[in-house]
Amino acid sequence: MPAIQTDDLTKRFGSGEAAIVALDGLDLTVDRGEVFGFLGPNGAGKSTTINILLNFLDPTEGRAEVLGYDVQSESMEVRKRTGVLPEGCEVFERLTAREHVEWMKETKDADEDTMEILETVGIPEAADRKAGGFSKGMQQRLALGMALVGDPELLILDEPSSGLDPTGMQ
Repeated sequence: MPAIQTDDLTKRFGSGEAAIVALDGLDLTVDRGEVFGFLGPNGAGKSTTINILLNFLDPTEGRAEVLGYDVQSESMEVRKRTGVLPEGCEVFERLTAREHVEWMKETKDADEDTMEILETVGIPEAADRKAGGFSKGMQQRLALGMALVGDPELLILDEPSSGLDPTGMQ
């Protein structure tokens, strides 16, 4: 079973002559264990595809499955098994890095070690600092750590290197 499967996935915004076609019949298969990247210019439909896979948007036509679950009728199953780093993710300024990860652990009913997650993303020294003082790169690392909570079967990362220096990207 593929990690992601789309069949004739289409998304139009608006109707008639003024409709904007964001996706036009996308057929896509991403196998489990595969690292897959969407590449394309702004407006190519990358984020629209991700938003449909997470059931934040309904497709106009076609269908999509994530980990064997229909994204529309079984979206909660998809979300339980998926870690997401959305484009432009913002952190809560008044919470510490530790509090962000703890909140995500509570949300996902997970029991990972918070410090281990912060070490994995390279910000253990910031565990007890308020995220409002973080650089863009540190915020991005924290958001990635939050996406890793619950040991997801699938990671969906939208613009994951945004704000990161070369070391952070690695």
